[in-house]
Amino acid sequence: MFRRRYSPLPEIHAKRIALIKPSALGDIIHSLPVLEALRVRFPNAHISWIVNRSYESLLRGHPALDETIPIDRQVFKKGLGSAWRSLVQLVGTLRRARFDLTIDLQGLLRSGLIAAFTSSSRRVGLATAREGSRYFYTDIIPMPHGMVEHAVDRSWRVAEAFGVGELPKKFRLAIPDEAREWALAELRSCPRPWLAFGVGARWLTKRWPTASFAVLAKRAQKKFGGTVLFVGAADESPLAKEVSDKLEGPWRDYTGRTSLPQLASLLEQADMMAANDTGPLHLAAALGRPVVAPYTCTQVSRHGPYGVTRGAVESSVWCQGSYVRKCDRLECMTELHADRLWFFLNELLDTWSRNSRSA
Repeated sequence: MFRRRYSPLPEIHAKRIALIKPSALGDIIHSLPVLEALRVRFPNAHISWIVNRSYESLLRGHPALDETIPIDRQVFKKGLGSAWRSLVQLVGTLRRARFDLTIDLQGLLRSGLIAAFTSSSRRVGLATAREGSRYFYTDIIPMPHGMVEHAVDRSWRVAEAFGVGELPKKFRLAIPDEAREWALAELRSCPRPWLAFGVGARWLTKRWPTASFAVLAKRAQKKFGGTVLFVGAADESPLAKEVSDKLEGPWRDYTGRTSLPQLASLLEQADMMAANDTGPLHLAAALGRPVVAPYTCTQVSRHGPYGVTRGAVESSVWCQGSYVRKCDRLECMTELHADRLWFFLNELLDTWSRNSRSA
């Protein structure tokens, strides 16, 4: 059977590039260095990012990006007719874009189908792709270490495959001026340090007890003062309240009350963050914020806050790093007690305090 021969990826020329990474927040953050590398590799190309509509605002206006193409997963909950119309519209949009290179960083059936819808002559994906998505690619990038590498380093295999792997990994966000002005206005009357707390998580097995977060916050405020800023999704508000009810110092609840640019602006201004392994944690790390984080069912080596993992503390129970979403035992929640994270939080805030006095 005749198999078409393609030129090596480091040699190809592309004028219109589609990057597929629809979700989630942390995964999008982990993919930002690849976008920057592609811009260096293809300086004059038109680069589009296909992303879930709920995350589009975080990418809109990025200096390395020409366009965002939003997709709406919620439309599938509105009935078959709405889903079909949305699919037809998406396919039309992708066909009209005339992409000649598509890169799928998601590696699932849905993203593989989107890659096929682009009709690009070159469709690139990773060897770790699942759900049959690899059948939609023309090029599969080897992953010698499989899923063992950090998510950022796995995505970076794309940059290496295109010959720009020697570049530094660059995390950059386009935060609108109005979002920064909003954050500064919100925080102007709040005593410092500004302590961002993300106490929720979609997975129950990632959700460190609110009582443990309360211990950290109370100790931090007793020794250093400051204001606790709760961030996260709207359904995490009850968890934030469980913590705030135990505090004696000032706090503000922003759960479910910010846009993504506003969330980024708050974290950009924060003096530190304590959070579970969730999108806001990785957003804070990308913004260069000091972080502390409890790791119960996930692994720091694979999904830790990239570049600032010192304060990411893993449970040491027998099943640590199992990546299960449900568990009847949750031994990790009591084994990973607050004292283990306080050591790092105290260290970070002590450094902040000394720097503040010298300034």
